[in-house]
Amino acid sequence: MDNTEQDILKKEPPFNNLYLLSGLVTGYNAFWMYAFTLILLIIGYVAFGSLLTIPLISRAMENGITLLQLRENANILFDSNIVKLDRNIILLIQFGLFVFAALGFLLGLKYLHKKTFTSILTGYQKFRFKRFAFAFTVWAVLLMVVVVVDYISDPANVTINFNLPGFLISLLLMLVFMPIQTGIEEVIFRGYLIQGLAQVFKNGLAPLIITSFLFGLAHMSNPEVQAYGWPIMLAYFVFFALFMGALTLLDEGLELAFGIHFANNLISSVLISEPNSVIKTYSIFETKSGNPYVEIVLWFCMAAITFGILWTKYRWTNFKLILK
Repeated sequence: MDNTEQDILKKEPPFNNLYLLSGLVTGYNAFWMYAFTLILLIIGYVAFGSLLTIPLISRAMENGITLLQLRENANILFDSNIVKLDRNIILLIQFGLFVFAALGFLLGLKYLHKKTFTSILTGYQKFRFKRFAFAFTVWAVLLMVVVVVDYISDPANVTINFNLPGFLISLLLMLVFMPIQTGIEEVIFRGYLIQGLAQVFKNGLAPLIITSFLFGLAHMSNPEVQAYGWPIMLAYFVFFALFMGALTLLDEGLELAFGIHFANNLISSVLISEPNSVIKTYSIFETKSGNPYVEIVLWFCMAAITFGILWTKYRWTNFKLILK
């Protein structure tokens, strides 16, 4: 324990929540450190993207796409049907953005904040893998049930389009890189920023709300938003973030939220591809069109069932942990 931790713990701790307290007592928390670390993350994301922008633009223009179309919808660059690249190549490029963003973030965390990665993941000494695995399993099973029911009830819209070689490569890429993609989103929005903002507001509720809206806004460039409209998609992303953030504060760690987020992205990508989804893989099923209003209702049902199961298993009683 360094002098900073000793000085803080001599006073009455401002938080009852071990997770928020972990962010306070570990390393250094100057505002400029948060600013520079986020800049490093953005540089990592943008730098890798910039390396690929020119060849992808050239590829798109070779296939009849104009610069005006690209300015209006940059997601064209990641549409394998338009740029005539294999889905798995596009998938690898998308994951690369998050790998370099994570590297930028880790540099700031280690050399500016002097924080351990574990302190951002959990309020406990070690990452609780059993909790992660349980949450992953619950959400994965619910997703599989929804997809199978959708296939049985609407076979005209949901079809099997299975390409074994492509599927196996997609699965390998997702198993290797998707933990990084979902992990960095969880660490930033449910970890780093919640812990940092909690030191400003002296509670967990305000950071939970703020980071949930930031999470929603960060996804507003997704193709689903252009297809279905920003109000419904912003609501979806914000509610998802609120749910995972509440679980993080109640359970005093990211394990449950990380498990759910990883299952949501992995299982949905493995099982089904939608025309307007941001991640397109060689999935088992393909759907011709999506209905965001039905999907958000199903999501609320899944969230309610998941919360009930998690509450029954972990028996949270101190709901004030969401506040402080």
